[in-house]
Amino acid sequence: MAILERNDTGAIARLQMNTPERLNALSDEMLAALQDELDRLREDGSIRVVILSGAGKAFCAGHDLKQMTQGRQASDGGLSYFQDLFDRCAKMMMSIQSLPQPVIAQTHGIATAAGCQLVATCDLAIAAEGTRFGVNGVNIGLFCSTPMVALSRNIPRKQAFEMLTTGDFISAERAAQLGLINRVVPGSLLQDETNALAEKLATKLSSAVKIGKQAFYQQLSMPTEQAYAHTAEVMAQNMMDRDTEEGITAFVEKRPPDWRQ
Repeated sequence: MAILERNDTGAIARLQMNTPERLNALSDEMLAALQDELDRLREDGSIRVVILSGAGKAFCAGHDLKQMTQGRQASDGGLSYFQDLFDRCAKMMMSIQSLPQPVIAQTHGIATAAGCQLVATCDLAIAAEGTRFGVNGVNIGLFCSTPMVALSRNIPRKQAFEMLTTGDFISAERAAQLGLINRVVPGSLLQDETNALAEKLATKLSSAVKIGKQAFYQQLSMPTEQAYAHTAEVMAQNMMDRDTEEGITAFVEKRPPDWRQ
């Protein structure tokens, strides 16, 4: 049984973390499996949208604490292992946002610590009612510094700092209010609602979505004037796409576009 299962339906790839007995923790093996699959998806032009979910009763409980404890047995007390672990995790997270395809987190149960980071890193997220989100490392003496990067880029800073310093969970409804997730749905509808969103995205021109996703994250770190200059160039290049020209012409002529991509 694979710890990460991939199932494709048309232009949609579904990745399911499949270690429910460990609450889909981001073990060394899970990080490697996710990185390998993201690398494959980057080169897969047939896939337009990716859904990331977790098997069992939780989305993801963060890093594997038992495995981290074993890492302390190294001669340096585990320092080199921990540095490598967090570097590998950061690389995987950044791979999600640099992926050409939009990635939707389908969340349920709990998403805690690096699991919450994973939700914050995905481009979109839908949660089942009753899902709880937290960056709870402070409760065991480990401040969630790397999860903080993604979290603080999703929600207001005071709310992020409160979550980080109290270690408290927030509800799915609160997560939606703060902007960590897009919406909350009944658990029985979670997969259907996620699929519906993925199918809608999959109908869009993939080259335009790829260009737009890259520009979205690039402009966030820029001053306003630089962001406008950058995105103006991006749009000008986008206009050079044959399929973009066809989309505009089809809209004017009130007919479906004949896209080749």
